[in-house]
Amino acid sequence: MDYTRVFVGGVWKSPSSGSSFESIDPYAARAWASFPDCNDQDVDDAVAAANSAFDREPWRWDSFLRARLMFRLADLLDREAERLGAIESRDNGKTVRENVGQAHFAARVYRYFAGLADKIDGRVVPLDTANTFDFTVCEPYGVCALLLAWNSPLQLLANKLAPALAAGNTVVIKPSEVAPASVLEFGKLIEEAGFPPGIVNIVTGLGPRVGRRLAEHPDVELVSLTGGVSTGRAIAAIAARAPKKAVLELGGKSPNIIFDDADLDQAVKGAVAGIFNASGQTCIAGSRLLVQESIADEIIDRLSARARIIRLGDPADPTTEMGPLATEPHMQRVLGFIQSAVEEGAKIATGGSRPTRDGLRRGFFVEPTILTGVLPHMRIAQEEVFGPVLSVLRFQSEADAIAIANQTEFGLAAGIWTSNLDRALTVSRAIRAGTVWVNTYRSSSPAAPFGGFKRSGLGRERGKEALLDYLQTKNVMIALGAATGKPQSRHA
Repeated sequence: MDYTRVFVGGVWKSPSSGSSFESIDPYAARAWASFPDCNDQDVDDAVAAANSAFDREPWRWDSFLRARLMFRLADLLDREAERLGAIESRDNGKTVRENVGQAHFAARVYRYFAGLADKIDGRVVPLDTANTFDFTVCEPYGVCALLLAWNSPLQLLANKLAPALAAGNTVVIKPSEVAPASVLEFGKLIEEAGFPPGIVNIVTGLGPRVGRRLAEHPDVELVSLTGGVSTGRAIAAIAARAPKKAVLELGGKSPNIIFDDADLDQAVKGAVAGIFNASGQTCIAGSRLLVQESIADEIIDRLSARARIIRLGDPADPTTEMGPLATEPHMQRVLGFIQSAVEEGAKIATGGSRPTRDGLRRGFFVEPTILTGVLPHMRIAQEEVFGPVLSVLRFQSEADAIAIANQTEFGLAAGIWTSNLDRALTVSRAIRAGTVWVNTYRSSSPAAPFGGFKRSGLGRERGKEALLDYLQTKNVMIALGAATGKPQSRHA
């Protein structure tokens, strides 16, 4: 397929760059589509269109218009979920089933924030003088740059675009160069829904150039990124120099903790889903499994048996349980992590290499892998692998589990499996993470705020908290009656 145009100012236009890049189908291991590689002029045009729409259109003042169009967009996304999910799988290798499910979830996110769009209000502020009336209003920032990762483009976009639009901002979207197709197709739904020209713009290209240009652009007031910690640091530095607002959803090294009083059947299911869904290519992957010593051998045996029968294959096949990794370099990176773990003393309980069965050799597959004998200081227990690799760490006591869980620079998510309510509350309070699941894993809701502690990010996505990240407070102070023109403040 040949995507030759980008979406700027409400029209599909050929970019001025004249160059393109290819997307590689990770199952077939060959190019399947090409996309425009935009340049600085293309980015400037998109930002100018967004800036003009923010100043010109009634968009930021008409909350009912925003809500109506967002509800319409959600309906269109549900209608097109099957098609968009299949397209997304060609880009990133995740199963069509999972991508379709995420498209439907994204529609729920748009509906949730559409319901909040006309409920943005301020407050009357009581002052220490009777001659002044003071109130606040919440207003949008203006042009927001939304920079996406490749693992879940439509879902990640909804987490950012829905609150940005509900708040009254205009946006320029830059999908990952690894997986831009579904986002460009989504642009057609924006057009069909009837959004005014320039409210939503989409440009494609390589991150070091297009993403950086967007982040640095003087007319961009807010940058929202989903990506790795190193990219997050670069974006945060750019934002700090401006300065401008940055919302960062970064990596994770999430602990999934199984205590000896847990329902072991459910805990094993949760551990498998927590790491092997999406081939482990998710920031919330439960990549560190902390197991109490008394049940560790049993859990390892049960997990290994389940991992060995996970069905790898064509992402479009409804019987496939795990697809390939998104790119060949990423596959090699994951295999390198496994090798370094073995060199540090970890043992491979199952998996550990590329599968050699017919139909899998050409794709970017890594076997579902379980490592035992992992210690907290090892690289495999400290760095984000972003692949189907589970590190099992043993612990003795509740305090031991908490200490190991918190012993990384990340703080995105965690899981706790226990039948003891007191333990569930105590441990969830002690763990430094933005999301803690108890007796479940990877559960989500549009209403539940999501984001990280420590190096896992800044700000929140989903929930009312996300809307606040895309709004800024204005204070209005009015002198009354005889006080008009007379300074009331005792401060300079």
